[in-house]
Amino acid sequence: MVFGALLVLTLTTVGVSYLNLPETETVIVALVIATMKASLVAMFFMHLKGERPMVTWPLALTAFLFVALLSSLLMSEADHLFGARFQDSFQSIRD
Repeated sequence: MVFGALLVLTLTTVGVSYLNLPETETVIVALVIATMKASLVAMFFMHLKGERPMVTWPLALTAFLFVALLSSLLMSEADHLFGARFQDSFQSIRD
């Protein structure tokens, strides 16, 4: 049953790639499908469906903190991507 669901979701991902959707919508649909596939893999193949909350919550916290750390690093480097420049913090000392 899980293998069939993963197969259908994979075929759906391939089908969506052939549609003439705008890039943003295509990425959003692909991410939703990938999240569903990852959830199925985690629940059934990693046996997290029947785990106690004592195991699931630390795992979820670790994933959340990883995403937060990665996001903060990417946001701190955003000035290189978008051309924004921060003010020089030592400018008042030199003047």
